[in-house]
Amino acid sequence: MSGCAAGDGPWSGPGLALYVHLPWCVRKCPYCDFNSHQLKSRRPDGAYIDSLIADLDGELPLVQSRRIDTVFFGGGTPSLFPPEDYARLLHAVRQRIDVAADAEVTLEANPGTLERGRFSGYREAGINRVSLGAQTFSPRALERLGRIHTAEDTLRAVSELREAGIRNFNLDLMYALPEQTIEEAIADVRSACELEPSHISYYQLTLEPGTVFHARRPALPDEEAAWRMQCEGQSFLAASGYAQYEVSAYAREGFRCRHNLNYWLFGDYLGLGAGAHGKLTLAPPDKILRTAKPRQPRDYEAMAAGTSQPGGERRFVAPADLAFEFMLGALRLNEGFSVDCFESRTGLPAAALEHTMEKSRRLALVQATSVGWMPTSLGRRFLNDLQAMFLS
Repeated sequence: MSGCAAGDGPWSGPGLALYVHLPWCVRKCPYCDFNSHQLKSRRPDGAYIDSLIADLDGELPLVQSRRIDTVFFGGGTPSLFPPEDYARLLHAVRQRIDVAADAEVTLEANPGTLERGRFSGYREAGINRVSLGAQTFSPRALERLGRIHTAEDTLRAVSELREAGIRNFNLDLMYALPEQTIEEAIADVRSACELEPSHISYYQLTLEPGTVFHARRPALPDEEAAWRMQCEGQSFLAASGYAQYEVSAYAREGFRCRHNLNYWLFGDYLGLGAGAHGKLTLAPPDKILRTAKPRQPRDYEAMAAGTSQPGGERRFVAPADLAFEFMLGALRLNEGFSVDCFESRTGLPAAALEHTMEKSRRLALVQATSVGWMPTSLGRRFLNDLQAMFLS
């Protein structure tokens, strides 16, 4: 059962996650709706690291008594930055706030942007987990997705990860790609499993507003074919030793992503970087602050340097919205959540759940466990409808 510790005190207690956004990429993919910006020079400006450190300094009064348990470098393409930038940033973080000795430190990497030997440098800088954006092993599909790497680049990156001593790595894999057949989707899953990663993210390509694919829709598999790709992919993953624990996350024993589990269980996280989001509990338990930094790198850097007015967004979550915000993540987990976790993370009593949970149970969308609630297979299939039932 998924749990979450409440900690000892108001907010010296539960661990804190740190998310750092590095927004540049070589070329923006036509399906990507993340805050990413095409790099116009050979490499990102190292001055951005100074901005991240200044941003951390500005947020310290809210988190200085906390301990960081996980760090995640996301993008964009974080592997465009060299190891020495991460060494400098992680050193600055440890100088300012307690970091757990066993902290999970993840770097997202594009197989097409990695120089030979960089993984050894990343490991020495303090990175102990890598998430590789493989997406597919089909040359045709990679081209349709606008990816700059090849399947051979992914194989080389995995080999170099092992040579560097980084055994904990994830492979991102998408299905329901343009003109993809079920056989091709399962071939991708087979290729991923043969590389023996500790974790696989297997998720359906979706067409998000504001993307090239949304404006010029490619020919995608129909709903029935996508459902078969999902089910047959899940069966293959399970038979290969990858247990599903979240909608799109599959892990070998002991290798669930701790950083993402913190998100899904409504844990606190500090967001640094252009467009980064954060969620912090400031007073027990009724002041939950949502933050968002300016999306444009130049605006973010000006804010961090103090040469512009603070930008982005800072808002407290209304008490009426807490149950829905908690369920957005917790109901993604196959094992669900404990009532104790709900109470400690939201400050709401268990009674606040009773009516909606009972209604969801009658619809066969959830079932009770010994400590809380979990979605049924039907609830996972119609997850958006289940989550919407908790809207205030």
